[in-house]
Amino acid sequence: MTELQKMGAAAQKAAAVLRTAGEKKRTALNAAAAALRARQAEILAANEEDLKAAKENGMSEAMLDRLALTPARIEGMAKGVEDVSVQRDPVGRILSGETNPKGLKVEKITVPMGVIGIIYEARPNVTSDAAALCLMAGSAVILRGGKEAFRSNNAIAEVLRDAIESADLPRDSVQLVQDTSRASSVELMGMTEYLDLLIPRGGAGLIRAVVENAKVPVIETGVGNCHVYVDASADLDMAQRILVNAKCQRPSVCNAAEKLLVHKDVAAEFLPQIAAALAEANVVLQADTTSYGIISGAAIEGLDLNHAAEEDWDTEYLALKMGIKVVSDLDAAIDHINTHSTGHTESIIAEDYAAIEEFTKRIDSAVVMVNASTRFTDGGVFGFGAELGISTQKMHARGPMGLREMTTTKWIGYGTGQVRA
Repeated sequence: MTELQKMGAAAQKAAAVLRTAGEKKRTALNAAAAALRARQAEILAANEEDLKAAKENGMSEAMLDRLALTPARIEGMAKGVEDVSVQRDPVGRILSGETNPKGLKVEKITVPMGVIGIIYEARPNVTSDAAALCLMAGSAVILRGGKEAFRSNNAIAEVLRDAIESADLPRDSVQLVQDTSRASSVELMGMTEYLDLLIPRGGAGLIRAVVENAKVPVIETGVGNCHVYVDASADLDMAQRILVNAKCQRPSVCNAAEKLLVHKDVAAEFLPQIAAALAEANVVLQADTTSYGIISGAAIEGLDLNHAAEEDWDTEYLALKMGIKVVSDLDAAIDHINTHSTGHTESIIAEDYAAIEEFTKRIDSAVVMVNASTRFTDGGVFGFGAELGISTQKMHARGPMGLREMTTTKWIGYGTGQVRA
């Protein structure tokens, strides 16, 4: 057996225990949260080594931000684990039940997936988020992180494994692949005899590679080419506050806004206003012809304004950069978004109820915000605790993937001796 196959076999044994672990899962998660706090120093030391190597290798500022851990971020990880521990157990919920004409009672209940594989890049917090969600959902998890974050991931995984074992659950409920070469990802994608589900979490290239090559069933997490549309009826001061937050609060994440669409009736007033605010935050603007003409005439200090190319409309920047386009009406905004969006999150800023209703009904994305920042698309904000990503597909999991999305279902039939004629 290969090392990954051995991990798969160990995960299946752990999953058999987790299937009926009940309250032990909460005990393990509380122990894990406490351990993350208590062993913060060793996690930060490992992360510092990763950051040093990443800087030497020329990693971008956006990716360095994703990689970096701080005491506050570790506290956030611990809090995320605790938030999962207090959620309702997703296993054993009765979703439906009925009795057929022969008196056979059938119930549909939620059950664990079994063994979940997760392939992700340079975000160490995914290690704790994924482990907590899978454990609470009664599944074992095999984590395959990127080489840039290996030391950080390994330190976090060992802290979690120790905590899980202290709660009398299998240490191998959480495992981290030690080989960060491409070969390990390829092998993991084909481990149909061990994995029940595979989830990629990262950039467009990683997600595409997994979706196109995996033999294991995949939940596709989303690249975030997110849009904000400012309607003719918008409160423009509100729109500015939302835009600056959506673009600038944390530009390297998938729910940051990447594109701004502005109704032509308010473009002359709003574009100089928002361009000045974004320029103050060092945002580079990629503008269509109409918006370029309006903004360039405003003499804004520090402005970095460029003509947008066609590929800009399909690009997730993950940086202080934003595409801007003036649209003729609501229909044009909706058509543009549905054409270029990755199906993650879109927001409308409007006071016109009819426009809001039309937008929310016709936009074909996992999440639609009304008069709110795209940054709210997050499992924690939605009340799920940690999340495994934002699903942009249309299967059972769509939008933020919390505990419920980590389970599957089975049917149980209760009879009194019935036989089928």
